[in-house]
Amino acid sequence: MALQDVCKWQAPDTQGLSLHLSQAGGWAVPRGCDPQTFLQTHGPSLAHGTTTLAFRFRHGVIAAADTRSSCSNYVACPASRKVIPVHQHLLGTTSGTSADCVTWYRVLQRELRLRALREGQLPSVASAAKLLSAMMSRYRGLDLCVATALCGWDRSGPALFYVYSDGTRLQGDIFSVGSGSPYAYGVLDRGYRYDMTTQEAYALARCAVAHATHRDAYSGGSVDLFHVRESGWEYVSRNDAWVLYTEMQKFPELEKQEEKEVNQAHPEAATTTSPKAGESGELCALVPGDFGLPTETETL
Repeated sequence: MALQDVCKWQAPDTQGLSLHLSQAGGWAVPRGCDPQTFLQTHGPSLAHGTTTLAFRFRHGVIAAADTRSSCSNYVACPASRKVIPVHQHLLGTTSGTSADCVTWYRVLQRELRLRALREGQLPSVASAAKLLSAMMSRYRGLDLCVATALCGWDRSGPALFYVYSDGTRLQGDIFSVGSGSPYAYGVLDRGYRYDMTTQEAYALARCAVAHATHRDAYSGGSVDLFHVRESGWEYVSRNDAWVLYTEMQKFPELEKQEEKEVNQAHPEAATTTSPKAGESGELCALVPGDFGLPTETETL
């Protein structure tokens, strides 16, 4: 006799369960209530905070983020991973609700893997961004909170897209998302150049996140750094954010000397009124530091 017969155990009815996500109008709310209105009125109000950034340059795409997961004044996890790999040539930064971000990246991984099996190659970064945007836009107004920067390398070279849960999809060279993004943008706008060296790009990303964690109460912990190359993504390092910031403050005179040397190396940029060209962000240089590629013309 089977153990389930001895214990008089009965299997639950699974006919109504589905492995797929519910449709936008299939959420369980009181009868007669509009889902969007109900969630806005009775849903939990949680304050989110983070600092993530990504930028494209000559040698690939850099993605960096802090590691503090917070909920209002509560630090849920000081060492979380906010940069999620999708496949060998694609990863993304996550900002918003942690559960939403992880869920939708699992969905994206599944859809891209199925498409790769059907077509024999992975979609381009633009197609992956379009797919994620189309899937999440159906849940607009239901308190879904996902803001991500997709960083990848395909046949067209390094690519960077910003995708938001309301269906927004933007292509660009620099993106920073989260409550600490204004502080990170200040450092990025000052030091970004497309023709940076790899070490300059690493230093700039670390510097931007470290400054943001110092000014933003919801960001902190460590700084995770990833680099997407033609050969695939690489996990570069994890450095303590406070150690990075304190080391940058110890040598202000070295910062001015490095800026002068950079301006001499790029005189055409030094004569412009905007300081963002010719300043490589070397104020942070104190810190040491298989799938087939898709085609460029592939669309969703």
